This record gives sequence, C-alpha cells and structure tokens, in this order.
Amino acid sequence: MIINLGKGRSIDTAKDLSSEERHILQKLFAWKSVADSLDQFRSIKERAMQTGWNNSGPVRETPVMKAIIHQMEKQLAARLRNEK
Repeated sequence: MIINLGKGRSIDTAKDLSSEERHILQKLFAWKSVADSLDQFRSIKERAMQTGWNNSGPVRETPVMKAIIHQMEKQLAARLRNEK
C-alpha cells in the first residue's frame, strides 16, 4: 500500500515498514474511522505498540511509522471537527 503524506512524500508500506508495523497500521486505520477523540486513538496506538503483533511484544515506533500516525491523527482531527 502506498500512503501519501503530502508535499510529494509517499511511503510504500511493503518496503518501508516491518510486518509488525503493518499489522498495527491496519488496526489503526480501522480505529481512525471510529475513534471518539485523539486521546482515545493515541491510547489505542500506544497499547498496540506495546502489545505488538500477535502479542509478540513491543514494537519500536520508527520515524516512518510516526509520520504515518501523525497523518492519521490529522485526518482523525478533521473528521471529528466535521462531525460537530
């Protein structure tokens, strides 16, 4: 999957993320659509990073993953503003 971050920057998840990060990212995409707040989304993200893939243990948040999550948080914030 290619994720466009804007300003000409894109991330190829198959190349730029580990399988553990991709698994967590899949969960976060779902949560981005249903989270009630940024705090809830961030809490879920922290829990997922600590639990890891299939309870494998903590996954380090790489700069690439941080950039994707930042983009997701901006999208979530926009969704929450529009729902008010």
